[in-house]
Amino acid sequence: MDQELALEIMLAGHNAFLTGAAGAGKTHTLNEFINLAKAAKRKVAVTATTGIAATHLGGNTIHAWSGLGVLDALPRRFFDKLPKGRREQIQKAHILIIDEISMLHDYRLDLVNQICQTVRADTRPFGGLQVILSGDFFQLPPVTRQDQTDGLDIGKSTNFAYHARCWRELNPVVLYLNSQHRQDDDGFLDILNKIRRAQITRADAEKVAARHRAQLDGAKEITELHTTNRDVDNINQQKMAELPGDFVEYQMTHTGSENYYERIKRSCLAPEVLRLKKGALVMALKNDHEQGFVNGSIGEVVGFDGPFNLPVVRFRNGRQITVNVVSWELRDGDTKRASITQIPLRPAYAITVHKSQGMTLDAAKINLSNVFEAGMGYVALSRVKSLDCLSILGLRSKAFQVHPEVLEKDQEFQHQSASAKTQFEHLRANRQKRQQKSAAKPPAPDKADKAARSAAWVAKLAKMREVYPNAFRAWSAADDAKLKDLFTNGTNLKDLSNHFGRHTGSIRARLKKHFGDDVKI
Repeated sequence: MDQELALEIMLAGHNAFLTGAAGAGKTHTLNEFINLAKAAKRKVAVTATTGIAATHLGGNTIHAWSGLGVLDALPRRFFDKLPKGRREQIQKAHILIIDEISMLHDYRLDLVNQICQTVRADTRPFGGLQVILSGDFFQLPPVTRQDQTDGLDIGKSTNFAYHARCWRELNPVVLYLNSQHRQDDDGFLDILNKIRRAQITRADAEKVAARHRAQLDGAKEITELHTTNRDVDNINQQKMAELPGDFVEYQMTHTGSENYYERIKRSCLAPEVLRLKKGALVMALKNDHEQGFVNGSIGEVVGFDGPFNLPVVRFRNGRQITVNVVSWELRDGDTKRASITQIPLRPAYAITVHKSQGMTLDAAKINLSNVFEAGMGYVALSRVKSLDCLSILGLRSKAFQVHPEVLEKDQEFQHQSASAKTQFEHLRANRQKRQQKSAAKPPAPDKADKAARSAAWVAKLAKMREVYPNAFRAWSAADDAKLKDLFTNGTNLKDLSNHFGRHTGSIRARLKKHFGDDVKI
């Protein structure tokens, strides 16, 4: 199925499972759906099973959104203790999105269903929410708590989400994307597809193995993918220490209450204190089309610029960019709980395979000598566009293995998607109708209208400033610091309004910016 039809099926209100191979465009399709649904005034709960995946979509983890946390079962008084704000988020939502569904246990999906049904007082699956599940079961499975020092027994029983009772009751339309937006090497793409079908041949494996310690063109340093955090941290620290010169440091800033910003800090790859040197290999951590880079872009720090010593990075695509700070937000629906602000870079000499999921890397050195999960090898290999971009540091046969149950289930998903394509093909016409409606919008106001409105606004602002002298003036850093200090020390809203010469609504909005939407004012 193509992205266009998949999008129309979701927009038509159907519950869906959006899947496909790595690089098929699942996240892009989800983002387009989220934007269009919000434009239609639908309240969308954007969640994922991991904090990293949630930040890619600008959402929250499903565990936090539902109030489930790390629980394996609901305690007797769970609903009595569920915060009012959490209840309201669940009650007001129209759509629930859960990304990286492959990493959610079946019993936890059933618990989320139970929470939604109870809070919304509705016995339909997920309390009547439209549910969009997204992910690829060939990728990383649910994290188990057992010791994994000798690897995963790939033949063991699983807790994949499609075993959940609520999955059967929901009966989502399967949207299996079959396009490819990452790999541009047909031979390499064929190998990846053979891994998915468990049809990898000795000749295919030898093609990958032939990239052992292969020299990669165009760069002195290449990102390494390893299976453990210990290896990654050691490599990054060692490589940065070897560079000449002094470190330039960037301190993360945050808004919101401590428990919320700590959660987003753990979820985000951005370090609390980013320490860079000239010559450092770095990776972009967020899509930022205004600045000109995407999540996973690799580059080298070539200098520092301006009064804030912002890093100047020459990316592999040849663009040289002064990288400014960006923000990551933790949201529950339309409510912002917290945000962190940092330079969206981190040392890129090494990252874990788990943290690479969802990224597209320009090139990579991959160590697959200690794979311990089904799908780990597939995730690592599929991060790059071609064999020419790949250098193998270590390899074992498990890197080519997929779970036999997933293999069988994938065939079922493909058949269901093919049937859905035929059944819902008529919805494709909705895209054209939407585009025609957009084109038929009234023309923009002419200059005379704008001038009249501008004059009226000037008069209104002058009248407003008779009461609030600083209405709609920019906040200075000094005023922000004073506001936080006074509020923390108990100054009430009216006194803050008088002190700063601003409307109470302006004061309230500024406090929420600093302390999050949950702040008690």
